[in-house]
Amino acid sequence: MPQGQVAPENIPDDGLTTRQRRQLPITAVHTGTGKGKSTAAFGMGLRAWNQRMDIGVFQFVKSAKWKVGEESVYKRLGEFHDETGEGGSIQWHKMGEGWSWSRKRGSEEDHERDAAEGWAEIKRRILAEEHDFYILDEFTYPIKWGWVDVDDVVETLRTRPGKQHVVITGRNADPKLIEVADLVTVMEKEKHPMDQGRKGQKGIEW
Repeated sequence: MPQGQVAPENIPDDGLTTRQRRQLPITAVHTGTGKGKSTAAFGMGLRAWNQRMDIGVFQFVKSAKWKVGEESVYKRLGEFHDETGEGGSIQWHKMGEGWSWSRKRGSEEDHERDAAEGWAEIKRRILAEEHDFYILDEFTYPIKWGWVDVDDVVETLRTRPGKQHVVITGRNADPKLIEVADLVTVMEKEKHPMDQGRKGQKGIEW
């Protein structure tokens, strides 16, 4: 075992070898009130890219006009893959032009329709095994608002074919998502610069 690697606390009696368990698909949920949920997911995505995995990023809630730093880097890595064959391919999608944190643009019916269509496309890709690694950024919110059926999401994740990894981010993750996940991280805020009246900063928030 490599130095520093922690051994599992329990070895299930499932008939699988250690190698086979390492190849099982992972469902991860990053939730909680603290900063860093999406950042951690994109960090996992970089590891997946380095392992030549095909990556699909589906960004919910954040405005289509909001150019986050990770988007620029991921798109450049996708271009680098196309040019050189290094790493994996990357697709980045924003679900709906008018989505924002405050939901001010467009009617709620518009947002709900966009969310439902976005999930339908993700589900189609999962069933077709189009990507190896999915990042569903801020996906807990359309579930919380009732725009996407959590039971459909859970069943799709639970029965998905192949070895596709899925990472979901956002506050207030539905308990059903927590239950179906293999990896759950709850990030809690202890302190934040915004508590001191400071706005988001380059290189920190975007």
